Amino acid sequence: METIHIQIPSITENIRIIESFIDNAKDKFSLTDDIYGNIMIAVTESVNNAIVHGNGCDKSKNVSLSLSLNDNILKFTIKDEGIGFDYSNLPDPTLPENIDKPSGRGIYLMKHLCDEVNFSENGRIVELSFYMN
Repeated sequence: METIHIQIPSITENIRIIESFIDNAKDKFSLTDDIYGNIMIAVTESVNNAIVHGNGCDKSKNVSLSLSLNDNILKFTIKDEGIGFDYSNLPDPTLPENIDKPSGRGIYLMKHLCDEVNFSENGRIVELSFYMN
């Protein structure tokens, strides 16, 4: 199993670094455009959540991202240094009272774009899995 790791300070402009990381993964693992698009949206959304909500845009706190390929499952693990959140009790962004809110769709998107989404450590770690076959 191969693992690639990157760590960035919690500054939203660093999302560009994550996009480059995903671009490199596309080439390295010969990702199709469909899975690449899903990965790009889900992973950048997750890292952005870690920066903004997890670490509160505190640039002294880092977000780490690792990527592993094992048994045809490409897994991205995103970890922040925040206090976590209750990921089991999130408002549904498709309900009428939430439809016009400018935020609150990230985890919903992740769950629809990934084959598996798993949270641990009170939501400070999220694993996004994509099946490669």
